[in-house]
Amino acid sequence: MIRRLDLASIDDADRRALLSRSAVPESDVLSHAAAIVEDVRRGGDTALAQAGSTFGGGRAGPARVTAEEITAAAKRVDSELVAALRDAAYNVAAVCREQRPTDGCVEVRPGVEVARYWTPLRRVGCYVPGGAAPLPSTLIMTVVPAQVAGVASIAVATPARFDGTIADVILAAAALLGIGEVYAMGGAQAIAALAYGTETIAPVAKIVGPGNAWVTAAKLAVAGSCAIDMPAGPSEALVLADASADPVFVAADLLAQAEHGPDSSVLLVTADSAVADRVVAEAMRQMEKLSRRDVVEQALAGHGLVAVAPDLESALAFADAYAPEHLTIHLADPEIAVERVTSAGSVFVGAWAPEPVGDYASGANHVLPTGGLARSTGPLSVEDFGSWRQVQRLTREGLAALRPVVRQIATAEGLDAHLAAVEVRFDDKGAGQ
Repeated sequence: MIRRLDLASIDDADRRALLSRSAVPESDVLSHAAAIVEDVRRGGDTALAQAGSTFGGGRAGPARVTAEEITAAAKRVDSELVAALRDAAYNVAAVCREQRPTDGCVEVRPGVEVARYWTPLRRVGCYVPGGAAPLPSTLIMTVVPAQVAGVASIAVATPARFDGTIADVILAAAALLGIGEVYAMGGAQAIAALAYGTETIAPVAKIVGPGNAWVTAAKLAVAGSCAIDMPAGPSEALVLADASADPVFVAADLLAQAEHGPDSSVLLVTADSAVADRVVAEAMRQMEKLSRRDVVEQALAGHGLVAVAPDLESALAFADAYAPEHLTIHLADPEIAVERVTSAGSVFVGAWAPEPVGDYASGANHVLPTGGLARSTGPLSVEDFGSWRQVQRLTREGLAALRPVVRQIATAEGLDAHLAAVEVRFDDKGAGQ
């Protein structure tokens, strides 16, 4: 059911093929999503409603969920679940408060200062997957960092179910966080409405949150006009294990990630063939009891891999090159991997750090880079909800000290006006005299 591979036996071409993947959807999805986006950009609310009717995720009547609907839904949710959502939000906020950027200023030389100031975005849109699989945890993961950052206006978009309603638990999470602007809309049309606005929806400066291929394609389509967090591909996990690992725990970690969907990628990387045998056997045993067994089987058969490396260093090198969304470490000395594998979205260290705790409860963010983007991109954080300004302050003496530098470089580049903008300030007739 799950493919097995000896890493020592593959050549460079096979290795590159194994590591090559992308969070960007196929070209046909990109083109069709772009067409939907353009329709909504031009047609506003009418086009949004039509797309919702055609592709799903919308509902009859206005897209905006009323305050009464949010309040009523929150009252229907079990108090213990609300308490769990509150605890999760508290933990995320605790982590986020430590991420707040601080302004700084550097005196390059006397009379020359360069400062950086961080300002929260004015308005953002948070996309929360809904429909058959509502994810209140994603609402928390996208909204709380924005709130800690100081974003004044936050809009949430989430698909309606087939009956036109939104899951109570999503609206309860919104109520818990004080979010009153929620729209029943999904897919590419929701992204377009957030990015460009409609007659009833104000545009946002940035859109964050994961979604299916259509959502990702639409985010890429609007990226020139509206900022986005990152493309979101299928979920993925890589588990590093050695002889010290408990195969029961390792198997459970792999299955938890495979449960996300049939396109989820799960990899076990080990330098011990016996460990691989024990984990696979245990995974088959545990899988029998899962309610989403069919999904797990599809994920393991289509995107599962057991990679046996010749040694630990080779295993670590492969994990780093793969750059997984989630990295779980079951090694006798896990800190070796923490230091060595620098390309990973979220890292779980040791037997008592299962991946689902990062999805829900630890305070870490679960909006993470996929498709190898962890080589250059990190988890969603407070910094994603603001922008930096560079501010330069110079005195006459400071500019005089930099004058020769400007003269040489501007002359070399043939930009006379650049040079003149400095020189005029030292001209006897200049206003600065």
